[in-house]
Amino acid sequence: MRITIVSRIYRPEPASASFFLGSVADALLADGNEVDVLTSRLPRGTAPHARGERVRTFPVIRDRNGYVRGYLPYLSFDIPLAFRLLFARRPDAVLVEPPPTTGAVVRVVCAIRRVPYVYDAADIWSDAADMATGSRAVIRILRAVERFAMRGAAHLVTISQGVTDRMRALDIDRPVTVTGFGADTSEFSVTRAPAEQAFVYAGSYSVWHGADVLLQALAELRTTHPAYTLRVIGNGEREALEALARELELDDAVEFFDAVSPAELAPHLAGAVATLATLKPGTGYDYAFTSKAYSSLAAGCPVIFAGPGPTAAFLNDANGRVRAGAAVAYDPAAIAAAMREFADDPLTVPQREALGAWTAAEHSMAAVARRVAAVIEGVAAATRRKALV
Repeated sequence: MRITIVSRIYRPEPASASFFLGSVADALLADGNEVDVLTSRLPRGTAPHARGERVRTFPVIRDRNGYVRGYLPYLSFDIPLAFRLLFARRPDAVLVEPPPTTGAVVRVVCAIRRVPYVYDAADIWSDAADMATGSRAVIRILRAVERFAMRGAAHLVTISQGVTDRMRALDIDRPVTVTGFGADTSEFSVTRAPAEQAFVYAGSYSVWHGADVLLQALAELRTTHPAYTLRVIGNGEREALEALARELELDDAVEFFDAVSPAELAPHLAGAVATLATLKPGTGYDYAFTSKAYSSLAAGCPVIFAGPGPTAAFLNDANGRVRAGAAVAYDPAAIAAAMREFADDPLTVPQREALGAWTAAEHSMAAVARRVAAVIEGVAAATRRKALV
């Protein structure tokens, strides 16, 4: 069958969605399908990384950090997409990645061409936007667009039951498959024992993550462990965190790096005592799963998670099998106590190897991608059967 993937970002651009979609393309290709990817032109200096799929790019507006993020960048992708998808060779099914505006374009074009599409509902964008803007009008419009995009899908895939429950609360009654999320174990694996007195935060750090609590925890940790540092790798509210680091006199203890590829991130995880992840309570986003945990676990690096939601339950369950980390309250003292525990008693090399092996067996991105591919193929096959009747 011919499958089209629609996303504003795609591998090798450093983002979890990019590599997840690449893994889905790999799974579809392995099943003998043809795969087209409609995406954005890569940032300058980045080389394409296709593995058999046809990647078709188009110029797009990027923000000052080089990301396709914000209203104008989204529109610069979505408007040309309408024509690109309309006049492309007809696929048997489409997989679309948010934002919801892209999903809305796909719904309209797919309705015109009578093509089914699968919507990747990893989270609820309108809930996330509620923390980023105080405009009720913007939230209402985004909510309407998101519902429109989801309600037209033949099927939705998501990473957790919490997102499914939230979709049902928003009266989205389309079929949903919880596929989970995973780590790219071809990039993240156990390579060496930790050699640095450092903790790592890797991934986006938006207002609903509330990563500022980590700097407060670090300040408390350094009263007893003054040599330990925090490395923040990714994109988000960097200026606010840098200002807080200065206020807490942590200028020499907190390092900031832009988002990097998995190959570049892997050594950071291999050398760290543990990674940190947060989800700020009370944002209306408490059902979200912090998927950045998977890459850390695959590298044999435990995760300290602070906040509500399913990540805490996941870590607590994993700790029954391997030493995966700790789930604590969203509180500087609680986080500092967990950091102190791992600083004083870090995982041994055999423990890190066991953690990496367990993650590869249970939570590889390849396994998740195969589940998503099966959903897409099922939707495409059902449409073909109807056409033959």
